[in-house]
Amino acid sequence: MKTIKINEVQKYLLDARDEPVLRVAAGETFCVETDDALTGLVQDLSDTPKVRDMQDDPLSKELLSFNPPKLNPVVGPIYVEGAERGDVVEIEIVSVEPWRWGYTGILPNNGALRDSHRWGAEVRDLHIELIEHVPGPSGSTADGKAKYGAIEWDLDPFIGTLAVAPDREVVSSLTGQGDFCGNIDCRDIQAGNKIQINCNHDGALVYVGDCHGGQGDTEFTVLADETRATVKLKVNVIKNKKIPGVRIEKPDSIVAIGMDLPLDEAVYSAADNLMHWMQDEYGISPRDSYLRFSADPDFRVRTYQMVRASISHIAGAEYPKSRLKPAF
Repeated sequence: MKTIKINEVQKYLLDARDEPVLRVAAGETFCVETDDALTGLVQDLSDTPKVRDMQDDPLSKELLSFNPPKLNPVVGPIYVEGAERGDVVEIEIVSVEPWRWGYTGILPNNGALRDSHRWGAEVRDLHIELIEHVPGPSGSTADGKAKYGAIEWDLDPFIGTLAVAPDREVVSSLTGQGDFCGNIDCRDIQAGNKIQINCNHDGALVYVGDCHGGQGDTEFTVLADETRATVKLKVNVIKNKKIPGVRIEKPDSIVAIGMDLPLDEAVYSAADNLMHWMQDEYGISPRDSYLRFSADPDFRVRTYQMVRASISHIAGAEYPKSRLKPAF
């Protein structure tokens, strides 16, 4: 299997002018090892890992000296044979395996409570908290546990930044978001699901990075369970198609993504994206879908990312596959 190992490729921009670092056939499974969002903050996999100082370490100072900061590294671009401008690429997440250690934390001047006086320094000052990833029944962390102090929860790994090269712009891998996808920290970009994105260039030019061991709705502090990871993907090409926004197909439902500010506009965009999907591919009229959104309790709105930073809020409108047919 074609593989890009950790630190072989480290990019902080999504740029169509980049030379491909890997070429794959449509439908071919390939493997990428990704760095964490703060570029190797946890420096080893031992029982007592060394954590890079976010204030005084030279690398940290260098990464943070740029605007936007050089954070959220990605691997790419990956050239997909047969993909052309005017197509849609469907990226299937085969597996996401977090490495042993992840972390969450607080970054000054970021997050929901970045200027809180009520809660004070505890929610404003720099703080990093390690999270250990323990293998599950499969022997892998893909179905393992997260150990956070004295408590634990199931790992729910996903890819935070997945993108194709934007059409005419060069954007940061940290703040770039749009119809090319980007850093949207959507917890449904996980194993077993397929993500549809408009293709802007020959080869699609796929970028991947910023994996998470898990994340609560909204990612309040800006840092979820940030981790290095081993990711397996395959990309299929849907010829001559254009969609109004990023879409995710899950085994039992479909999710249309909205990106906007404030959050209500992201929700409206997601619902609009879903209405187009239901009409164009399932023959459900706009009136029918609109009424269902109000009446059907299985229509759900997901709040993936709602952080106070220089990025949009990310929402998803989800509907079960079992009812994807006209009601009248």
